[in-house]
Amino acid sequence: MTDSTPDVSDPLPEGASVTVPAFPDLSSQDPDWWRQAVIYQVYPRSFADSDGDGIGDLPGITSRLAHLASLGVDALWLSPFYPSELVDGGYDVADFRDVDPRLGTLADFDAMVAEAHRLGLKILVDLVPNHTSDQHVWFQEALASPPGSAARARYVFRDGRGENGELPPSDWVSRFGGSAWKRVPDGQWYLHLFAPEQPDLDWTNEEVREDFRRTLRFWSDRGTDGFRIDVAHGLAKDLAEPLRDMGENQFRGDHDLLPDGTHPHWDRDEVHEIYRDWRIVLDSYTPPRMAVAEAWVKNSRRVLYTRPDELGQAFNFEYLQADWSAAALRKVITESLATAAAAGASATWVLSNHDVIRHASRLALPPGTDTDAWLLSGGTRPAEDRALGLRRARAATLLMLALPGSSYLYQGEELGLPEVADLPTEALQDPVWEQTGHTRKGRDGCRVPLPWTADGPSYGFGPGGAWLPQPPSFGDLSVAAQDGAKDSTLELYRSALHLRRELQGDESLEWLSAPDEAAEGGAAGVVHFGRSTGWTCLTNVSDRPVPLPVGELLLSSGPLTDGLLPPDTTAWLRQTD
Repeated sequence: MTDSTPDVSDPLPEGASVTVPAFPDLSSQDPDWWRQAVIYQVYPRSFADSDGDGIGDLPGITSRLAHLASLGVDALWLSPFYPSELVDGGYDVADFRDVDPRLGTLADFDAMVAEAHRLGLKILVDLVPNHTSDQHVWFQEALASPPGSAARARYVFRDGRGENGELPPSDWVSRFGGSAWKRVPDGQWYLHLFAPEQPDLDWTNEEVREDFRRTLRFWSDRGTDGFRIDVAHGLAKDLAEPLRDMGENQFRGDHDLLPDGTHPHWDRDEVHEIYRDWRIVLDSYTPPRMAVAEAWVKNSRRVLYTRPDELGQAFNFEYLQADWSAAALRKVITESLATAAAAGASATWVLSNHDVIRHASRLALPPGTDTDAWLLSGGTRPAEDRALGLRRARAATLLMLALPGSSYLYQGEELGLPEVADLPTEALQDPVWEQTGHTRKGRDGCRVPLPWTADGPSYGFGPGGAWLPQPPSFGDLSVAAQDGAKDSTLELYRSALHLRRELQGDESLEWLSAPDEAAEGGAAGVVHFGRSTGWTCLTNVSDRPVPLPVGELLLSSGPLTDGLLPPDTTAWLRQTD
């Protein structure tokens, strides 16, 4: 994989020289900073646009870092900013060690890291090891090379089935719809578990492994503090011939259906040897670089990715998917903390990201809503109860931030942004729309550019328009409209994040009885726990107000009603004698 500038970890040609940026000395930092950090996901194309082309960029991110510092987060995770054809929102990477010219330069990246570190923020880079773009120099070389060549061995090429090889090598399906195989002109097929423009790499190939070691060093040398690993459960594959057909057992995203380590291309046990190898590279830095896995696997399997000699942390999607009920929330919190502790890791919590419907809308819909159908209806069937959704979103966030472990926030959730479900179909850019034959609208609705001001051509996103249309409601939800406004969602996040730093204790909690446990519907309708530093969190998910326990009210996600905690509201209290 090529670089546009010399890699500072590579030997230089004789007589050549390179100016190495003055990266900050991180040796005095706490190596365990990530265990209970709040990490804010930036989707670069939709965060801030500095040059008016409608696409967010690295200088735009740098110009808005003060917002993140004042918000009170500890780090930002950057979704891909690499050279890309943007077939899959930047996750089709053409060069893993450079910046897309539309988003800036490596010098812009260095300036962003320096400013983030000056403000006390850490930087995580999104790494995409399962596949490359079909425009990557390696894949272009593979297409120009014959079957059986070393160039093709970096990817998963196979002969087809049928009399003339006209059938795919197996019945594997793409996560974006349709077959996971595409035929090339000479008759062979290549594997793409996502879009056809995202050919899968073959991780049994040592050249692939060495190149990603180099990529880890490249960004770590530039001051990156950690990595988010895309599709971390997909790298290892059972490619023994004949390839196994899956029939009705295809894995399309529901982690509860995924067998433990036996699927031919998801969550195989062999993947862990790759991450043990990566940990050697990550631990060679002072402090060690952290990593978090995106692994859509169930709790008992997720723990394997979090072992100290592997990535150390993995996203906990059970919390995101949990029903809005006390029983479901208590169950997922208890199990998540237990499995994290068993691996020596810290738990992670997340409610929104660039791949799911924003939780301010998700929690506004009736239980069991078919969200694909809801998006296809433009968010009208069923109707979204915006007030209910925002009330629950604020309560769910305050509950999440009270839990021990790391919380991952998605850009714009601090503004209470809803899903933009009514994007016109001609504006859609997610490959899911086309690959599913227009039966799934895709993820563009959570990727609409942020509103920074109450007016302007893109509500302050940039001096021009935005690559996805923003709804008129964004003006009232903008940073400028909510800044300093009493009871705004932005001010709630700021208060919660700064208070969280003061209250944070060890990585334990104690389940507490509900204050009205003996009353009808009492304990069943609340989530109530205490933390080691003498404060408690109480979330009311029942349909009636409940009394607060004795203590000093520190913060609540909504106003009290006659001294009672209303439904869909969370409160933090300091215990008093």
